[in-house]
Amino acid sequence: MTTLVLGLVLGGTYALLALGLTLQYGIARIMNLAYGEVTLLAAFGLVFLFQTAGLPPLLAIVMIAPAGYLTGWILYTMMMRPLVRRAAGKPGKLEVDSILATFGLLFVLQGIMLVLFGANFTSISYLDQGVNVLGVSVALNRLIAFGICLFAGLGLIVLLNWSRWGLILRAVALTPGSAPLVGIDVNKVSRQGFALGTALASVGGASIAMYQTFSANDGVVFTMKALIIVIMGGVGNVAGALAAGFALGLVETFVATTFDPGLTLAATFTIFLVVLIWRPQGLFGRRS
Repeated sequence: MTTLVLGLVLGGTYALLALGLTLQYGIARIMNLAYGEVTLLAAFGLVFLFQTAGLPPLLAIVMIAPAGYLTGWILYTMMMRPLVRRAAGKPGKLEVDSILATFGLLFVLQGIMLVLFGANFTSISYLDQGVNVLGVSVALNRLIAFGICLFAGLGLIVLLNWSRWGLILRAVALTPGSAPLVGIDVNKVSRQGFALGTALASVGGASIAMYQTFSANDGVVFTMKALIIVIMGGVGNVAGALAAGFALGLVETFVATTFDPGLTLAATFTIFLVVLIWRPQGLFGRRS
């Protein structure tokens, strides 16, 4: 029961992290290697608002989400749009160019955070009292982060499946070449998808900051986890990302409690390699 409860809570954090990257790649076709750094910027932003301005973290998250959307909009307009124009009519070029560009952005953002916040580990104390869940003591701040994940994930599924905007986003994700035939501005929708993914990354980073210690050098870890979940769940598959995130959290918790915490990373990559070899389209992706 301990493994189940703690694994689901951890998996909720992983799932929330992966949702934004799923949207960015699934809709805008941009593989964002600076995703973890954007997540960390939001985490540091929450700590700053909490320690300096005295804002409660939950209120700070409400402010960070639209700021993340605006940041994603600006990044796409200034940095990604030129890559999209240059890659027009050249299959696969946008993916390669975006990997190279965001790899450089990764170091720029990391350098900014090191200058502003230093390399020391950062954390806050907020609602860290234990709550009994099915006989297992879980910190309240972790449960809140889990609730945010469920709210964001289910809200995103409803948005994509039962709204006109969601229908347009899915049309661009599935058939970007045919979408203009029915009057869809692919560039505008791709920018919106990338910005929405950045907003989700910001919410995920702010949620993590409520209970986890982190530093400016941890961005690559967040990117790696999100990328593994996206591939396991199926690229562009929101429900698959949620399921894969929970599954990864359960596996890591099981390995840490049953064997050795040092083996969690090895277990993660083992599962990732098995899925990549056996079912490259992901556990919940469709066969081409």
